[in-house]
Amino acid sequence: MNQSNDIVLAFSGGLDTSFCVPYLKERGWNVHSVFADTGGVDADERAYIEARAQELGVASHITIDGGPALWDGFVKPFVRAGEAYQGQYPLLVSDRYLIVDATLARARELGTNAIAHGCTGMGNDQVRFDLAVKASGDYRIVAPIREIQKEHTQTRAYEQAYLEERGFGVRAKQKAYTINENLLGVTLSGGEIDTWEAPGEGARGWCAPRAEWPAQALQVAVRFVEGEAVAIDGVELPGAQILAKLNALFAPYGVGRGMYTGDTTIGLKGRIVYEAPGLIALLAAHRALEEAVLTKQQNRFKPEVARKWVEVVYEGFWHDPLKTDLEAFLASSQATVNGEVVLETRGARVDAVAVRSPHILNARGATYAQSADWGVEEAEGFIKLFGMSSTLWAEVNGGVNGGN
Repeated sequence: MNQSNDIVLAFSGGLDTSFCVPYLKERGWNVHSVFADTGGVDADERAYIEARAQELGVASHITIDGGPALWDGFVKPFVRAGEAYQGQYPLLVSDRYLIVDATLARARELGTNAIAHGCTGMGNDQVRFDLAVKASGDYRIVAPIREIQKEHTQTRAYEQAYLEERGFGVRAKQKAYTINENLLGVTLSGGEIDTWEAPGEGARGWCAPRAEWPAQALQVAVRFVEGEAVAIDGVELPGAQILAKLNALFAPYGVGRGMYTGDTTIGLKGRIVYEAPGLIALLAAHRALEEAVLTKQQNRFKPEVARKWVEVVYEGFWHDPLKTDLEAFLASSQATVNGEVVLETRGARVDAVAVRSPHILNARGATYAQSADWGVEEAEGFIKLFGMSSTLWAEVNGGVNGGN
């Protein structure tokens, strides 16, 4: 790839990437910005991002529709896996990998190997971005925020002053919190969140507060084919539209909002407020269907594979062969995950209240704790054999704790 002064910046219009444009220009770069629209922004926000890029003086700016790639590349395997990172966090910034893909595609169009991003030197995103780039070819990575952090400890204040000194305004909300928003959900950090205090009123994204929840309960039916959501209330939609609709339906009920302190890739504790109404609803529906159609051994073992997949994705190994291997298992496990699940919420939590599938593992003539198609003697024989090892231990060793 030819060397040039062109550099492609993954651009969101936020404080960090806005700072990057004049910073890079003053160091001789022709900055070409790419906004990979992975959802979570409306038409007005997209227009703002494009106008912001032009205001800052980029050489060119393009917007890419990243919704379909985000659904196919992340949402499908994530929902099939069914596990959150450390049991809580639904990997809401996994759109970073699709942003990298869009940025690299633009670099190839321009014939440059220079890539820039607005990640800090203290967060996980730098790991995700850099590893994804390194796995894709011989590229030069420029990270302006990491560079200024070598000399400045109050980075956000420095960025704000830098922009304002050059006549560029800074949004009020960018002065209080770092906000990441996409099709998957919203994450908020900074301010009192970082100091383990109660989040302020401004630390809110899509999810309505308790006082604003609708009085009427919400019911939504989600249909799955091989573990992938394909329809809502009987209407088939592309995947990205399904998630967007679920976000719109469940956010007014406050579903999917939480606070989370996690073990980050770089070793620090990271605390965020997150909101993921659609993803949390999908996970609840998918899990209820899996519980009914998979065997006991599948339901026991699959979470181990799922947790490993989540760790690999969280830590930046998007292109590692292990991720592909794990996804092959997850896809194989979904052959009978077909059916419809009815979700219900009255606020905050969401429950799967009905499950319909031709693959539910019902035994004819048997209902748990009610009726069976076997005899009492068979049950007693099973219990005897099933507990044989423990019973023998008690007989040989004199009962519980050896008779003590």
